[in-house]
Amino acid sequence: MTKVLSLFLLSFALISAAQKQNAAKKLPVKKTVAAKPNADLIKINDSIPALIPQKTEGKFGFISQKGKVIIPHLYSNAGFFTEDCNLLNSPNEIARKYGSDQYASVRIDGEDFRIDMKGKRVYRFRTSDLGKCASAFKSQLFHAYVMNHAYGIIEDSKFENPGDYRQFTIYPQYDYLHIMEGDDLKNPMIIAAQHNRFGVIDVNNRVIIPFEYSDIKRNFSWKLARLFEVTKDGKNYYYIDINNKAY
Repeated sequence: MTKVLSLFLLSFALISAAQKQNAAKKLPVKKTVAAKPNADLIKINDSIPALIPQKTEGKFGFISQKGKVIIPHLYSNAGFFTEDCNLLNSPNEIARKYGSDQYASVRIDGEDFRIDMKGKRVYRFRTSDLGKCASAFKSQLFHAYVMNHAYGIIEDSKFENPGDYRQFTIYPQYDYLHIMEGDDLKNPMIIAAQHNRFGVIDVNNRVIIPFEYSDIKRNFSWKLARLFEVTKDGKNYYYIDINNKAY
């Protein structure tokens, strides 16, 4: 009986020692491999979107900043990857996430969709899903002023007497001026026309975009994406950045 008890105690001691030894061993640590960023979406210019709408043969697709086609030209219309306030304020909680700037609005076969950056159609617009946008109107500080058939720029808070040339921010000298809507009210971009060519100037009358275009659209491309939509032949429009680089 004593021998049996001794053997049992010895076995118990060995098992306990083995368990302690195993517990002392470090468990392998699983390494989490971060997803590699899409090299095609790496920005060269941080101030503009990674994906830019492009129209070819009447259809819109999206290209990278390097000019590579990322989303095929399938759509009759396409916007930037930007927020949609109607969806952000949707009564449908599921639809709200598609209002973020990770999605773009497109039209195909008469229907409107939101697509992701891989081109997948993730949401089809429904009127019942659209909420109300909060008013974000900001009054411009500057306005175009026409005198003697020429366009200039005035600053509303300082302008009183058109007879005093010093009160003009830009004295009337252009065939046409249009202040683009943007976030920087103190230094807006201004579409200007002179000698039947269009360019862009600032309120200091510095030329930002040379006068080499037959038209520059007066739309929200500058506000949404810091891009100008231009054409040289009056038919084929494309985007340029503030450095006059074409996309």
